[in-house]
Amino acid sequence: MSDRAKQATGLAVDFGGTKIAAARLLRGEVVSQVQVGTEQGGDTDTQINAMCELLNQLGVTETDRIGVAVTGRVTASGIWQALNSTTLPNIGAVELSTILSRRFGRQVTVLNDATAGAIGEQVAGAGRGCNTMGFITVSTGIGGGFILDGKPLMSDSGLAGHVGFTTSRLAGGRCGSGRLHTIESIASGKAIARMAAEKGHGAHDAKTVYEAHLAGEKWASDLVGLSASAVAELCANLNAILDPELIVIGGSIGLAKGYVDLVAHYLRAEPEIFRVPVKPASLGVRGTFIGALWE
Repeated sequence: MSDRAKQATGLAVDFGGTKIAAARLLRGEVVSQVQVGTEQGGDTDTQINAMCELLNQLGVTETDRIGVAVTGRVTASGIWQALNSTTLPNIGAVELSTILSRRFGRQVTVLNDATAGAIGEQVAGAGRGCNTMGFITVSTGIGGGFILDGKPLMSDSGLAGHVGFTTSRLAGGRCGSGRLHTIESIASGKAIARMAAEKGHGAHDAKTVYEAHLAGEKWASDLVGLSASAVAELCANLNAILDPELIVIGGSIGLAKGYVDLVAHYLRAEPEIFRVPVKPASLGVRGTFIGALWE
């Protein structure tokens, strides 16, 4: 554990499209952790109450620092808004940092979950030692976080890093962001499940599609390969824009057996200058917790 990671002590929340997890960290290590499924159709109050309930289960003390990482857009003032209407349709602009700070009687830091993941991996994980790196999470949706010149990329509006809503030559149709032909519409877990249903395999979610892929079922391998190819295209595009030393890939799909190897395989079809190194995230959700508590 790096000295920088040991600064991460307190309570952290990772709010995603499929699950909400919370943990108590001591010097960068998870001491205890709780988790529930995300009620995707829940309104703002429902989601905030779920986060608070998990924190309370961990036993909030007067001196605990609290950091929260959420999927979606987080402005510089801590306003949270979901960008994909199909994943979290009932999350409008809500002053999440202010609400949580009032509830717990202290300043609660709120940031995007992929940005938190990027910080954690750069501080203590696969990107340790990198001054400039990218982090892509391939899960329910597609998210991105970036470290540029040693600092996390953030913006006042909170839009920076939402690479899932950039476009791909492989995609078609409109995604929940309202944009056409996005990476998220073809590479995310929701997209994989949707495409499986369109092929007549409606009983499958992304996890079982991936299991079918690993079992050698061609229809499933075609969908997983399409996802990995789109993510490889995204990596090449990011290399042309940011020239990172490394792109770290995380998320439930991104860390599934063989997925990063597939991304690397498709990247080899790109001209050499665009072939950025890719590695799997090494910390999993702990990286997001560390990033949420980073100062």
